[in-house]
Order: sequence, then C-alpha cells, then structure tokens
Amino acid sequence: MLPLVALVGRPNVGKSTLFNVLTRTRDALVHDEPGVTRDRHYGVCRPEGRPHFAVVDTGGIAGEDEGLVGATTRQARAAAEEADLVLFVVDGREGASALDDEILAWLRKAARPTLLVVNKTDGLDSQAALNEFARYGFADAIDISSAHRRGIDDLIDEVLERLPEQGARVDLDDDPERVRLAFIGRPNVGKSTLVNRLLGEERMIASDVPGTTRDSVAIDMERDGRRYRLIDTAGVRRKARVEEAVEKFSIIKTLQAIEDCQVAVVMLDASEGVTDQDATVLALALDAGRALVIAVNKWDGLSDYQREQAEAMLSRKLGFVGWAEAVRISAKHGSGLRELFRAVHRAHASATREFGTSEVNKALEIAYASNPPPSVRGHVAKLRFAHPSGTNPPSFVVHGTRLRTLGDSYKRYLENFFRKRFKLVGTPVRFVFKEGSNPFEGRKNELSERQVARKRRLMRHVKRGK
Repeated sequence: MLPLVALVGRPNVGKSTLFNVLTRTRDALVHDEPGVTRDRHYGVCRPEGRPHFAVVDTGGIAGEDEGLVGATTRQARAAAEEADLVLFVVDGREGASALDDEILAWLRKAARPTLLVVNKTDGLDSQAALNEFARYGFADAIDISSAHRRGIDDLIDEVLERLPEQGARVDLDDDPERVRLAFIGRPNVGKSTLVNRLLGEERMIASDVPGTTRDSVAIDMERDGRRYRLIDTAGVRRKARVEEAVEKFSIIKTLQAIEDCQVAVVMLDASEGVTDQDATVLALALDAGRALVIAVNKWDGLSDYQREQAEAMLSRKLGFVGWAEAVRISAKHGSGLRELFRAVHRAHASATREFGTSEVNKALEIAYASNPPPSVRGHVAKLRFAHPSGTNPPSFVVHGTRLRTLGDSYKRYLENFFRKRFKLVGTPVRFVFKEGSNPFEGRKNELSERQVARKRRLMRHVKRGK
C-alpha cells in the first residue's frame, strides 16, 4: 500500500497542474476555466531513488452543498479524509480568500495532517507571498510554481518527511493481469452510475446533467477473484455540438482511454434506442480494434411492448457488429451485471488469445478449399499460407498471389470463417494481405559465351532464310 497525498483547495489554484507535475503525466485535464476537475483522479509520484507515494487530484471546493458543485466538494473531502497528508493548495497571486479560510477550518476540524502549498509564485517575491498566508499559522509553508516546476523538489522532500512508509488504503499498480475496461458512450447514458454500482460507493459524480464527467478516471477493482481497471470516460457528442474547449479535451481523453483499454463497454440508453451518435461511438472502438461489449442500460424501466421495440431496433441497427454481445442491464439497480462481466471475460479471452502458425494455416486451407475466391477479369487470387501477427485484436497475415483481386465480400467471409472456427466472441478480426514478390524481378539474365555464340549462329541462319 502506498501512502496517499491529497491535493485540496478552491477552484483554479493549480491542483491539476501540480498533479501532472508530480506524476510526470498528462492524465489530469488542465484548463484556465474553474471547475474543470470534478472527480477524484489518482496517480503515483515516483521520485528517482526515493520512496514512491500516491497522489489524488480533486475538484475545487466552492463552498456549496447542492448540485454538481456540492458533489465535487464531497468528493474532495472524501479524498482528504482518506489521505495520509493533505496539500492545501492556495493561489499566491490572488492571496488568501474567505473560501480558503473555510477550507482550512474544515481541514483543522477533520484533524487531517496538512501542508500549505502557495502556488503561482513565479515572478513574485517568495517571502511576500508566504507572508500573505502567515495568519494561517503554518510553520513550514512552501512556495512553488507548478506550471514552471519551480520548488517541486523541495515540496517532494517535505512530503516524504511527513509521510509514513506504508499507506492504509491505496494500492496502485501496473499489473498486466488487470483487465482494462473503458466505459464509453454518449452523455447521460449511465456510465458513472454503473462504475459506482460496481465499486459499491459514490466514487464518481453521477448526475442527470449531461456532461457531468469531464475527465477519464481509472479506478482499480477486484471482483470474484479477478482484478480490473475501470476507466470512466466523458460522453462523446457530435462534432457539430462540441463548442467548449474543455469538452474537446474531454473527448481526446476518451479516445486515449479507448486506446489504452482491452475491452470497451459501449453503453446505450434502452429508452432512446440506438442513435446515430451511438453508432459513432461504436465506430471509435472498432477503429481502435478493441474488444467490444454492448451494455443496454435502463432496461428495467421499459414495458414489455417497449422491450420488443428495443430488441427489434438493436437487431436492425447493430448488424454491423453482430459479433459483439449485447447485455441488458440496469446500472441504477444492479441487474444484469453478472451477465455483463461474463460477456467481458469472453471478449477479453478472444481478443488476447494467442494462435499457432499451424492452426492458422489449417484454417486458411479449409476456408480456401470450401469457398475459393471468385475470378476477377480472368485472374484468381491464390492464398498460399498465413501466420498470426498480434493480439487485441487477433491479427493474421495472409501471403499469396493476385491478392489485389480479393473483394470485400471474400475478406468478410475469411473474417467470419476464422471467428467461427476459433470461437472468437466480442472482438474484431484483422487481416493483412501480402503478395509474394517475383524473385527474378530486377535481375538481368547474363548469357554465357557459349549461349552468345549460339545466339549469333541462330541469327545468321534466320537472315539467310530471308
């Protein structure tokens, strides 16, 4: 267990920038607009040659208890209560505020070990910036500039002196055995509600307001003896509706989460059916080549007639991903979650399966014999041999001649044949076709002296005949 450090403060004091600097990542979304961070975001600070510790970035505490602002405040306070050390981050340029006073009063009431960090002091007199906060009574306050990495080493030294060797609750690792799941979809389909249901706590802010989640947040979980990394992502809307810069960055984070995951759980709203935007989200997962499970949420709220209509729409509009399993769930009440994880396990096993060259060649031989490629302008492609080239998704390289004459229909036939033969569920299958090169291309046929003399005699004989 790593000791945990929580970054706490009012909005727009530079907590996310400091988080990125400490973890040496760009995981936290950073923007000048206050209130960008809402959920807790965990990472690991790895100082070279020194002990590591976990860091949690929190949303700004704005002093309200209702709505999204209140939910963000509750998340920040929950992070502070579980932390071994709280870094109380303030703005050195703006000075102390009444909201800073309220946050400090709460930290003292909660009896949390706290270190005052005065940020944004670049270009200022450091002592004057610290004096501004002298009335808070911290003997060892530190001034930094997280944007310019000034004072970060001193801050890490001070943090390590105050932290215990072992933490109590945080265990962040890079275990490759963890199944990485990304929950993706358009806004307000229940992604955060599902993550909270799986964790058994209000870990993510869930609200009826579309766009509540702005950042991609990874959370480790263990369920039935298996280890997972859940990635909650921001909802993806059509490009024409994306105007705010923050939302554009959120979509970029979602695309990165899709690339990093092994299984993408695409969530649909059963009450609204399959929209064009749902198809766009599915296409993002397909382009990344990720294993796919479709979770049809809010199924419990439909009548029998509505369920019949929803089933017909699913079969009609999801035909292009017919190999992906669709599971009916209720994130709010927890129904269908066992079936969802069974589908995830099948998709993950298929996507990460490793193949032998002999079994791939045998499958290609049977597929070719059962249904040879059609003739195109008098030319017929020949598929000579194949071998596996990667996993997640399963990929195969097929070698042969005249492969450019293969049509899309025959390539789909090969894909479906391999999927059926190897019982691949919930994963795309990719083929790369390579034509064998002519071994004599570019080589000049050099004649021997005897061949040259014979050629000359032949030419003289031809000329006499004329």
